[in-house]
Amino acid sequence: MADAVTRPRGSPLEVLLVFLRLGLTSFGGPIAHLGYFRDAVVVRRRWLDEAAYADLVALCQFLPGPASSQAGMAIGLHRAGLAGALCAWLGFTLPSAAAMILFAYGTGWVGVGGAWLHGLKVVAVAVVAQAVWGMARSLCPDRGRASVAVGAALLALLVPTAFGQVGAILVGGLVGWWLLPAGATGTAGVPLAGDVGRPVAVACLVLFVLLLAGLPLLAAATGSPSLLLFDSFYRTGSLVFGGGHVVLPLLQAELVPPGWVAPDRFLAGYGAAQAVPGPLFTFAAYLGAAAGIGPGGWRGGLLCLGAIFLPSFLLVVGVLPFWEGLRRRGAVQSALRGVNAAVVGLLLAALYTPVWTSAVLAPADFALALVAFLALALWAVPPWLVVLLGAVAAEGLARF
Repeated sequence: MADAVTRPRGSPLEVLLVFLRLGLTSFGGPIAHLGYFRDAVVVRRRWLDEAAYADLVALCQFLPGPASSQAGMAIGLHRAGLAGALCAWLGFTLPSAAAMILFAYGTGWVGVGGAWLHGLKVVAVAVVAQAVWGMARSLCPDRGRASVAVGAALLALLVPTAFGQVGAILVGGLVGWWLLPAGATGTAGVPLAGDVGRPVAVACLVLFVLLLAGLPLLAAATGSPSLLLFDSFYRTGSLVFGGGHVVLPLLQAELVPPGWVAPDRFLAGYGAAQAVPGPLFTFAAYLGAAAGIGPGGWRGGLLCLGAIFLPSFLLVVGVLPFWEGLRRRGAVQSALRGVNAAVVGLLLAALYTPVWTSAVLAPADFALALVAFLALALWAVPPWLVVLLGAVAAEGLARF
């Protein structure tokens, strides 16, 4: 399978344009984002095969920070090196970050409720369902791996925390190591780390640790408002596992008690973050623009946006070259067969909750989800068009 995949050589501009489109159209949260990524880089452009993509997703589930954004950085790194990783992040992040900064200024917003937003959630059901179906056919083709996937889904549903997700992947890896013999997985011939060598990786890991340990000391010594703000968001991005909504209580504890952001403004921004495409971590851009400490405005927004994503960038670049070497070993490939099946199970669990339970509330929602799935899976309609039509259809049904 690896021979059928495009060599990991492309231009940063190519990566930027692909992820800019994803940043403008990827509604539905981090699990749906992984479905959009798969369609864009596995199905349509064949930058990766299914197993290599699942390897990246599994790795990003282990790392602190936003898993979908980290997967995007890793794909950009694979395709066009360090510049590609940066361009993938820029393209996927800037549209929603710009919207959140504008919302902090209080202009150009149409509201965060309404039927059109619910329609985006319904379309996310179809996107995730397509990703689960496609990945299951490739990564769970036999009874053993299908059983691992179902077991991982059950564990994730019974323990709905980051510990449940990480535990499911660990158990899947152990089962694969013990019971699933190594075979032609298709991953060994697909280099994931691009042209990044281990010296650069080590430098990134060292910088990650130095900033995590040194920023609090430097901020306390200088008393700089900008450094205090940067430290809070860098520390949050370094220590949150599970990404997405898990970041809410951490940011609330950092910003609201000191009075940097008022409680009502905090909750208003969090509500707005649900209505924009791209990563939920762009909530940081809103908070930086609205904070009563630091530069404020668009400068504060960009400062906090860079701070919360910087740990993810350093970890992806620092870990991926070492992961590249490990995944080529026979025993590790056996474990990865189980890990990849567990990843499918995690997607299956997420398809039920929160994707299905928050979107399919009536027969009309189920019908819209079915039509969207048909358009994506059988008619190959571009996801961005399905997203647009789903929002319009939901608004029309609400007015009918």
